[in-house]
Amino acid sequence: MITAGIDLGSHVAKGVILNGDTIAGRAVLTVGWDAKSSTHEVLEEAVRDAGIDRSRIQRIIATGGSRRDVAFADDMATEVATAAKGINFLYPSVRTVIDIGAEGSRTIKCDDNGRALDFAKNDKCAAGVGAFVEAMARALEVELEDMGALSLQSVKQIPMNATCSVFAESEVVSLIHAKTEKADIAHAIHDAIATRATAMTRRVGIEKDVAFIGGTAMNVGLVEDLKRHLELDSLLVPDEPQIVVAIGAALLARS
Repeated sequence: MITAGIDLGSHVAKGVILNGDTIAGRAVLTVGWDAKSSTHEVLEEAVRDAGIDRSRIQRIIATGGSRRDVAFADDMATEVATAAKGINFLYPSVRTVIDIGAEGSRTIKCDDNGRALDFAKNDKCAAGVGAFVEAMARALEVELEDMGALSLQSVKQIPMNATCSVFAESEVVSLIHAKTEKADIAHAIHDAIATRATAMTRRVGIEKDVAFIGGTAMNVGLVEDLKRHLELDSLLVPDEPQIVVAIGAALLARS
């Protein structure tokens, strides 16, 4: 059975084509002004990557915060359900999954069948999500993809007191004017996110194995800070952490 999962967020659209137990195609695109157009584009790109005709897709499930904009989907599923299913497909041993995207973050406790048992989320403050890192990268005049590696060069602990991106940006500007090293500021930014993510995770309980997914999981600095705050020797990060939720949607489309 060939199925598709579309994970539509406010910033990025992800699409996955599943052929049986094989990920046949995938696509990740920035969402434009017309979100509905972006959904068609991400599906078409995933179809091209799979090398199949779109007509062969038997069922499509939409997920993500903007899932209602995926007009061609056969059904919808929550990000909690799809994240649990997707991580179970990749790492059956995982019982706790931390999902930090551009505009929201959540921790999910799941069973060995990929069912979500409990979850906690933080979607009220941008200081806990990827948009915060993006805003801070602009303030530091650093490329977003360089923020993680930069933070690992830090040699000094700088507290980040602000709890929202607006105030935090002002704090970063003040630190820059005080001649604080950019690496130390970058580390403080990641540390602030890791602190909030850890508090969220402890609300559902930390049960091994623990995985980290979402676009921010590609940030090596945040991965290291999360490991330290969670007091873990290892944190499982998929090779393509941003498509895990779309994988879960494609899996649910089979049922």
